[in-house]
Amino acid sequence: KANSLGYWYRKRRFSVLLTFTTSKFLSAPETPTIDQAYSKISNSITVEWATVPGATSYLLRAEDGDTVIETMVASSPGTVTGLKAATLYQITIRSISATGRSQASPPKQAKTVLAAPILEVSSPSPDSILVQWEAVYMAIGFSVSIMQANGLGKIWKENTTNTSLTFSNLNAGTLYTIKAYAWNAKGIPGDDSTCNQRTSPHAPANIQVSFDSGALKASISWTPTEGAFNYTAMALSDSSELSCSTTVSSCSISSLQCGAEYLISVLASNNAGFSKSSSTQSLKTVACAPGRVTIQEDPPGHLSVAWSNVDLGDYYVAFVKSDDGLEVHCNTSLTQCNFLSECGFTYFISVFAYNKAGQSPLGDVFNYTTAPCCPSDINPVLVSSDRVEIIWSPVRGAEFYETKAIAGYSVVECNDTAPACTLSALECDTKYNVTVYSFSEVQSSNMSCTSRFITTAPCSPEIKNISMDAFSTINVRWQATNDDAIYTVTAQGERGLYRCSSKGEACTMGGLPCGSVFSVTAVAETEIGRSLPSYSVPLETVPCCPAGLTITQVTQSVINVSWTFDTVAQTYVTVLESHIGQSKCHTHQSHCLLGCITCGINYTVALKAISASGLTSDCTYQTYFSSACCPLGVKLYRLGSNGIRIHWQVSRGSANYSTDLYGSKGIFTCAPRAGLSFCDVTEIPCGDVYTVMVSPVAETGLKLAFCPKKIYSVTCSGSTLGVGKSFFHG
Repeated sequence: KANSLGYWYRKRRFSVLLTFTTSKFLSAPETPTIDQAYSKISNSITVEWATVPGATSYLLRAEDGDTVIETMVASSPGTVTGLKAATLYQITIRSISATGRSQASPPKQAKTVLAAPILEVSSPSPDSILVQWEAVYMAIGFSVSIMQANGLGKIWKENTTNTSLTFSNLNAGTLYTIKAYAWNAKGIPGDDSTCNQRTSPHAPANIQVSFDSGALKASISWTPTEGAFNYTAMALSDSSELSCSTTVSSCSISSLQCGAEYLISVLASNNAGFSKSSSTQSLKTVACAPGRVTIQEDPPGHLSVAWSNVDLGDYYVAFVKSDDGLEVHCNTSLTQCNFLSECGFTYFISVFAYNKAGQSPLGDVFNYTTAPCCPSDINPVLVSSDRVEIIWSPVRGAEFYETKAIAGYSVVECNDTAPACTLSALECDTKYNVTVYSFSEVQSSNMSCTSRFITTAPCSPEIKNISMDAFSTINVRWQATNDDAIYTVTAQGERGLYRCSSKGEACTMGGLPCGSVFSVTAVAETEIGRSLPSYSVPLETVPCCPAGLTITQVTQSVINVSWTFDTVAQTYVTVLESHIGQSKCHTHQSHCLLGCITCGINYTVALKAISASGLTSDCTYQTYFSSACCPLGVKLYRLGSNGIRIHWQVSRGSANYSTDLYGSKGIFTCAPRAGLSFCDVTEIPCGDVYTVMVSPVAETGLKLAFCPKKIYSVTCSGSTLGVGKSFFHG
């Protein structure tokens, strides 16, 4: 620790010695001398001095006992700023160079000048400006001057010990420049203060007012006044105050009240304030729309419109416009008008009041709808037994219709928006009193519509009985319930349409085709119309006799009877009858096989066609002669070297026959002369087996092929033809 203290001491001693030695060779600059110090601005003092050789700058110092303010400057003169106004300061200066700074100069006293007054200016009238300020410290008087800002005209200057001053006889609306300063007891002026002030404008002149009655708007114009930046037009009434502002010489005030009187005035203004109010103009607006409007229709076809009286209303006009565009009006000084009206119209009614300012605003528009008109052209387009369809032309004002049909205690109604109605569930052959009423939601209904009578179509007859006599004539009977009706009976089927008519309760019709099914209906007809058809009654005629009956001999005892098939008949019974006996068959087909037929006998042919319902037609045809009987005992005999005779026995009756021999070497045929029972075949080869058949020949020339066949062997034995054993083949 002792060593440390010794080191510090030696070091400190060396530093002091070094400083002393350096200062001995580098001297500070000379001390400057202040020539003068003065104040021209209340917050600064300017100092002047002689230049010090080698000095690079100077340090100015101002002290007032409370504060010290220093300022570094480069050369003389120098100014210390940030000082207090009207305050005595001690001023010193030091010169500064690279070698240091000098000692402070001898002090010199200087006092800052008075502060500038803070001005408040206004223009209380178009020809004056009032200048006001607060007291300035150390001031004993003030000097105030005024001139036009554009430099024209003279300068007014006033001295005063007061803190306000008024300049009069100035030009209105003109911009002036005001300058003021204070002085102290020595007469030294302080800082000055400058500001501009414009005098307020004169009131606008030549006020013109026009009124727009439709928009309730006043358009106001005036002559521009000098120096006015803005204008305000005002409209004042007992209950409201309205205004508009503008930079030009006209403006409009909207939303004026109807039935009111306004006083119109205009003010001009600039940054100095408002002018005096101009002379007022009186404006009476249009009257308000009349209220408490009442509309009555008494009697129908006459409208009475009444309303209340309104202020400022000189006379009234009531307008009545129908919904078809037609408009009428009346002009009156009273409070009521009368108009003619028609049914089914909606009338739009408005009432206006008038005065010199014009027409009142549109008030409430009232509408009054008269009762809808009545349909007058009721036409039945369809009349049936239980239903009537009627139409009519649409009528004005009708939104829907009610149709009533009354017959005694029976009432049928229908409601619809369309000009048509279908009355259903009516009684047939009945007279109804039909009325169509028109309705609207606004005026309810028109119950004064006239009616007309409509009679329904006749009632449907009821078929009681249908009968058919032996000549296929149809007799139809029904129950008649209508007066003066003609009844028509119709039989309709696939094979035609047949009718008969009568005013009574029965009619007959003939010529209906056989084998047909008909639907029989009856209708009644009057001058009103036709009834609905009666319930249909089925009618079936007897089946037709088949055409084209054909009988074919199948065998000697069996024949086939066929005919044209008829779809109506369900079964057929065929009968062949002779003196020997009868053969019968029952079938649902179109042919029938009958056995036990005796050959060579004349038969009568009969056929019954039976329908599904059991109706029967007895059909007779021409007689049938059964085929000739087949021959018996057929034998062959040789005739010479190469001929054969075929011989047979006739069993019953007389017939023509034909003989055929069939062999491997050919077919050989012969036919006997009339009345013979044999025939000869010549040039027949021997040594062959032949099938021999002798057949009766029908009148048509057709050979019957159902007779038995025999086989013979023909041998060659010298000069004699051998007849072999016969074989029956069949």
